[in-house]
Amino acid sequence: MTANLKKVLVVEDNSNDLELTLEALEEYHIANAVDVVRDGAEALDYLYCRGVFEERLPYNPAVILLDLKLPKVDGLEVLRAIRSDEHLKFIPVVVLTSSREERDLMTSYQLGVNAYVVKPVNFYDFIEAVKQLGMFWAIINETPPLDKTPA
Repeated sequence: MTANLKKVLVVEDNSNDLELTLEALEEYHIANAVDVVRDGAEALDYLYCRGVFEERLPYNPAVILLDLKLPKVDGLEVLRAIRSDEHLKFIPVVVLTSSREERDLMTSYQLGVNAYVVKPVNFYDFIEAVKQLGMFWAIINETPPLDKTPA
């Protein structure tokens, strides 16, 4: 089953939330590989294979778990960049954030987010939420071929 698993990109600046996310993905064998970036600028460098990521193979992740409240470039700007790029716009993006602000929710959906999940405060609820997100987006969901865009 692990041969079918795909890469997950986690964009998270909070060390505790990152540790819990990685633990949930690892414990439930959700992805072959999880790449982590700690701010929005790093996320864009990763996606565009530039800077420290210029040697990265240019394959898109199966899903991006994106926090909104990020240093340097916020998550909404990262989402805006992803959705406006022909090579990135089909990557499923799940906002995984502590923000309950209606403005963030509405803007995320206007920009084309696939799902908006408010981080549970409870440890076990958080682990379960990440497990379910990873299971659906990295394993069950079918994505377009990585090297093809619709005509």
